[in-house]
Amino acid sequence: MKNAILVTGGAGYIGSKLSYELLDKKKKVVIIDNLSTGSRKLLPKKAVFIKSDLNDEAQLRKVFDKYKIETVFHMAACTDVRESMINPAKYYLNNVEATRRLLEASKNKIKKLVFSSTCAVYDVNKKNIVSENDQILPKSVYGLTKYLSEKLIKNYSSIHNFNYAILRYFNVAGCDEQNRTGFVKRGPLFNNIAKNLAKNKSEINIYGNKFPTIDGTAIRDYIFIEDLVKYHLDILKKIKNKSYLLNLGYGKGFSVNEVVDEFQKYHNKRIKKNYLKQRKGEMSKIISNNKKLKYLTGQKIPKDILYKMVITSLNWAKKIK
Repeated sequence: MKNAILVTGGAGYIGSKLSYELLDKKKKVVIIDNLSTGSRKLLPKKAVFIKSDLNDEAQLRKVFDKYKIETVFHMAACTDVRESMINPAKYYLNNVEATRRLLEASKNKIKKLVFSSTCAVYDVNKKNIVSENDQILPKSVYGLTKYLSEKLIKNYSSIHNFNYAILRYFNVAGCDEQNRTGFVKRGPLFNNIAKNLAKNKSEINIYGNKFPTIDGTAIRDYIFIEDLVKYHLDILKKIKNKSYLLNLGYGKGFSVNEVVDEFQKYHNKRIKKNYLKQRKGEMSKIISNNKKLKYLTGQKIPKDILYKMVITSLNWAKKIK
């Protein structure tokens, strides 16, 4: 296999979905994942899978040499905001140092790199609708490690002559419409609600109901995983001659209560909301300024997008319960 596409974290929620889409387009895919949060159950059978940690630089060099990789989707990371505040060293090692080692192993070999970053890099104390040019001031260690990784990618790009797309995700939700992949372990809000309902557990923990929002619960710009992956493939075509830094969001937000109420429409019992103390590092509201994304991809948001995110989450949860 030559000229394969490398997907780090390809056994995870988003990485596995991207890998399926690349394979659907007849691309050759190599996945590296240490399975700390990913699962073999999510791996596409047609992909080459290598169980390895990104901090194993020697193994990375072998992979780049063997498969002649020129394109990388770097999705592997630790992503739990709460955990990052408790164990910052783990997040520096697995997010920043792992990115550096990946860049070292790939230098002078790759032409394109697409990096999964996060909206958690932004300063939301001053404004809640953020653009790519707004101030950077992460509230969490997780956000900080992603920003440091961004800086590494920019520096290596300028020295080693590859183009990149740094994609700052807002809140990814929903599952593969073909029901091939989704969350296996506990994860974000949509996944947790769907798993509870699939097990006939009609309740959900909500961390904080005293945020300065319309109903007291946090507001997020949730983006459907189908669209998120589509934008990755669209943007990959754009970085042949230029690099990009982009928000991936819809430019609109839903509160936690609104999400739970949407799930309620498809459940025959009342969903009990257990309001708990808000978690350290959590933002009250953050929404994407998505003008650049609209310009590059012609983004159009379906009116039933919340329904799609909910129903695909429920379908996946029923499959794996």
